[in-house]
Amino acid sequence: MTWRVRQRAQWGRASVEKMLGALPVVAGFCSRLRIRELVDAACPVRDVAELTHGQVIDVLVANRLTSPAPLVHVREWAHAWAVGEAFGVEPGLLNDDRIGRALDAIAPHLDHLAGSVGLAVIEAFGVEVTRLHWDLTSISLQGDYKQAEPGFAAPKFGHPKDRRPDLKQIQAGLAVSSDGAIPLFHRSYDGGAGEVIPAMQALQRLAGPQPMLMIGDSKLISYANLAAMTAEGVAFIASASKIYMPAEVLARQRLDQAQAVDYVAARDAGKDAGRRGTWHVAEDGMTLAGSRKKDPILALRRIFVHSSARAEAAATARAKKLDRARDDLARLERGLGGRHYPDEQTVADRITAIGRARRVSRYLIAAIGSDPATGKPTLAWHFDQHALDAEAATDGWYALLTNLDPDAADVEQILRHYKGQEAVERRHQAFKGPLAVTSLYLKNNRRINALITVICLALLIFCLIERQVRQTLAAHGATKVNGLYAGRPAIPTGKLILDALAGIRLIPGTGQSPPTIPQPTDLQLHLLDLLDIDPRDLR
Repeated sequence: MTWRVRQRAQWGRASVEKMLGALPVVAGFCSRLRIRELVDAACPVRDVAELTHGQVIDVLVANRLTSPAPLVHVREWAHAWAVGEAFGVEPGLLNDDRIGRALDAIAPHLDHLAGSVGLAVIEAFGVEVTRLHWDLTSISLQGDYKQAEPGFAAPKFGHPKDRRPDLKQIQAGLAVSSDGAIPLFHRSYDGGAGEVIPAMQALQRLAGPQPMLMIGDSKLISYANLAAMTAEGVAFIASASKIYMPAEVLARQRLDQAQAVDYVAARDAGKDAGRRGTWHVAEDGMTLAGSRKKDPILALRRIFVHSSARAEAAATARAKKLDRARDDLARLERGLGGRHYPDEQTVADRITAIGRARRVSRYLIAAIGSDPATGKPTLAWHFDQHALDAEAATDGWYALLTNLDPDAADVEQILRHYKGQEAVERRHQAFKGPLAVTSLYLKNNRRINALITVICLALLIFCLIERQVRQTLAAHGATKVNGLYAGRPAIPTGKLILDALAGIRLIPGTGQSPPTIPQPTDLQLHLLDLLDIDPRDLR
């Protein structure tokens, strides 16, 4: 459409509409999880207080799920959104000082709150907890934090996944159920590696008397962790790092002696059978000893896994880095004796830099000398074929360690259990994506720990919303929601659901007139029906 007449806008009165979005959905799920009730029981306030800590935490969870904002801007967000109508909270009271006091209040009770809310999830939503996936992710922090308050995870330098080694970090551990990928428990850790034993004990309390299987990556593997889980009767599956699985052990594996597994990776689900990756497994045993003589020796099953797709990716990556290194070395040869490489030392420094940048140091062999006639540096180099062959022999192989009894799970079942680990990685992506957790800046580590709990509660509701929509669809024999993604049918995700609901608005009531919600779209009404939420039922 082309506008034929140039028009001039005029000033008018401010709109009285507020954003409602998914606030009624969030409020309903907060109520089912009893977040306000649990927080207020752990952190009571005086009778004269205008807001309870539970009310503040409810609102912070809603903010993370609808329009994440720095704490100093939460009050403005609450005025623009229908926070008063949905949560019964006066927006003007949500200044950053009041929010900070709420975070300070809940900080000593974070483990208790995480466990209590986890139990509420199991009771209210019937989530299965016999198999849990555990993983850590790093959260970068703006600020120095020289004096960390004891008793809370402290910011430290480490190896952050966002590649910001200049920033201190805190780690967040998530335990995600195999049933709907629900993050049932979380815990904050120092910037270094986290100890899993307290988390394992908390998860045991959630699981109750039923047996529990804990699945994790290589950070789960240490003698202390495995001994504690074995002593407590907790089964585990975890990938083995190079510390426990040297490359030469992997190189000895033979594909023709391994058992083929009828497993299809998610990335291959839509491909023809001939284009799908293949999987093979083999098994033996190993023992793990502690540092003290009195430490019992642990007997573990060791499952070797080979993925053809992983092998192809490793070979392709190695070929690319070798080609790039060859190009760099050719340029170096052409520049020998020039102003950039006038002597042996500058050539040696460049060789070191190439090896490090292209990750070929282990197989790059170089001989540097000087031409007697001209005094210019000389260079002879090659790649060590033996080292290349040794690395290629490990392509596609990795190892899993477990204490599961063979009668409880064969090698194929162990692989299938472990491949569910992508669920926790997917939730970490939501943690840093739709919930907008990148770099945090708060007054102290006490409040950082508390805000991580708020974010994890928001992530929990985010995942429960997704699970409920999918379950309701499945009960009607469907898997997709029409019009959910760019007007097309799509499998519902937490982000797509919240995005679709974001356009719902509310006109505040005046006098005896109740608030009015302009007619939602058919898609929004369908999602609200799947969630069993009526947005007209306000606080």
